[in-house]
Amino acid sequence: MHKFFISQDKICGNKAIIEGEDVKHIYKVLRLKEGENVNINNCNGKEYLTQIQSITKSEVEVEILKELQVNNESPIEVYLYQGLPKASKMEIIIQKCTELGVKEIIPIETNRVSSSIKDINKEMKKLDRWNRIAFEACKQSKRTLISNIRSILKFDEFIDELKEMDLIVVAYENAENYGIKKLIQELDKQVLKVAIVVGPEGGFEEEEIKSLKDNGAHIVTLGPRILRTETAGLTCVSLIMYELGDLGGVS
Repeated sequence: MHKFFISQDKICGNKAIIEGEDVKHIYKVLRLKEGENVNINNCNGKEYLTQIQSITKSEVEVEILKELQVNNESPIEVYLYQGLPKASKMEIIIQKCTELGVKEIIPIETNRVSSSIKDINKEMKKLDRWNRIAFEACKQSKRTLISNIRSILKFDEFIDELKEMDLIVVAYENAENYGIKKLIQELDKQVLKVAIVVGPEGGFEEEEIKSLKDNGAHIVTLGPRILRTETAGLTCVSLIMYELGDLGGVS
């Protein structure tokens, strides 16, 4: 069943209006007709089975038939704190980690972030684009909630946020003989909120790793091979989602 995200203000009683790029996608790409059913999501987790009532070039009106009990979200909330990478790498990270089920992606400014202040300010202007990429990835992967891409945080700001997490995992190229598998085996508490921390292209400095350790972070290796920053985030998210979430199916 095709699914479309629309804002709550476009839902009134048992009627809803689909607008924007989805309209062209409905009638020109999917070639849907009046009387066919589609699912809609109000961008806050509620989903409905609807029937198309009318299609124009500017909007599609649907009738809500019933609310659906659908939840495609992971049982754990994963927050990816990503050292700000260069060029389009952030877009790849956002797209793929959103598909995997990450709740929030927060770019962080660390000592080895290679972008200048001017570049960082330029990246900040991409926030709307980043959230749009997350939105499209949510549609493609049939997420129930839309991942949130936040503004860039300075290192001390992001360290302060870690206090709210049940588990903090830092992928570090110099970590040895302690990986995610061992970490999960040693867990002795329920985990609902996980922070995954990945450095930029230049990695973390030792003082940053010490600060993370002092704030309860587990420093782990992802294996004997050095991964690019965009690969490290995807790998770490996948492993955590497999061990604690729903990736790979529910046993």
